[in-house]
Amino acid sequence: MNIINIALNECKRSIRDFRTLVFMLAFPIVLMLILGTALSSTFDTNIKIGKINVLFTENNDRNFSEPFHNFIMEAKKQDIHFSEAKNGTNGQLAVQQNKYDAYVIVTDKGIQFYGSERNSIQASMVEGMLTAFTDKYNLITEIAKEKPEQIQAVLANTSSNYVKETSLTADKAPGSMDYYAIAMTTMIALYSAISASSLIRAERRRNTAIRLAIAPINKIEIFLGKILGGIGINFICILLVMAFSRFVFGADWGTHLGMVVLILFTLVFLAVSFGLGLSYMIKTDSGMQTIVMIVLQLAAFFGGAYFRIDNADGILGIVVNLSPLTWARDALTKIIYNNDLVAGLPAISLNIGIALVFLMVAIVAFRKREGL
Repeated sequence: MNIINIALNECKRSIRDFRTLVFMLAFPIVLMLILGTALSSTFDTNIKIGKINVLFTENNDRNFSEPFHNFIMEAKKQDIHFSEAKNGTNGQLAVQQNKYDAYVIVTDKGIQFYGSERNSIQASMVEGMLTAFTDKYNLITEIAKEKPEQIQAVLANTSSNYVKETSLTADKAPGSMDYYAIAMTTMIALYSAISASSLIRAERRRNTAIRLAIAPINKIEIFLGKILGGIGINFICILLVMAFSRFVFGADWGTHLGMVVLILFTLVFLAVSFGLGLSYMIKTDSGMQTIVMIVLQLAAFFGGAYFRIDNADGILGIVVNLSPLTWARDALTKIIYNNDLVAGLPAISLNIGIALVFLMVAIVAFRKREGL
């Protein structure tokens, strides 16, 4: 019962600290709004190719000319426009000068293709379509030689779509507001270490540590009550930020809220244990606050709180993966967008494991002290 009373008292004291409460609630929400709005274009997964212009020269007989012009009409439906070169026009030079995306020479012996290096995506699309067209034409020509009566059947079973679009990414992907909802929530969960570093030190600064030490309460009860209170109030702030992002900003937190909340809870547990453990490892208040802020800022920066860091390798990849925000954010993304609940287990294990290490450091140091 003493543990619960101490925990509740810690929560009430934190609520009365208006500056800290505003920081834990307003700071992530405002930052979420600013970054989610300003960087929305960087999360656009749609690649817009736009109009593709192709210059061509035709030196072939009528047998090939008619199907080629039919191909041009089909390509126009997909915003690929063919223009016939005028006499004396240097098609390759026109492509080099970026006037066209590709240049095509059509002859009886085949098709010569020249693509633009500047617009390689557009050129590759045209090249693929021409390859599909020539393969189809050659197939029909060979069938016409052997079995002309089968041509109509082949044409009926052959699609006129020369481009097939296949996505290598999931249909469901986080937008800018979805990403920063996760990033800001996990970041502010890690910032729980700031208040946790003063859980016991604050009692000494207020000269209430002696009264607590001589009170008819076990020291371990005081210690556990402080930890529970710190975890409780910070976790409530995390849930409020999460709810605000969901109902006001429309951020997607998926359907597996239980696993999402569990990961966030273990992250708060890690942050509180880290802050409390560090408060016993460093003697001065200024030194402790400096180290806590440096560690948190580095973890937030390399953990992708302010901007996304993709495909990091080498030393940068190692540093990025050392941030608790990285493994927490990756786990949450896989759970929300891929329904991969197993992905949350490594993050939960790491959070609890590291938290227990710092908690043991704090417990050992706490037991050695005469007071708090």
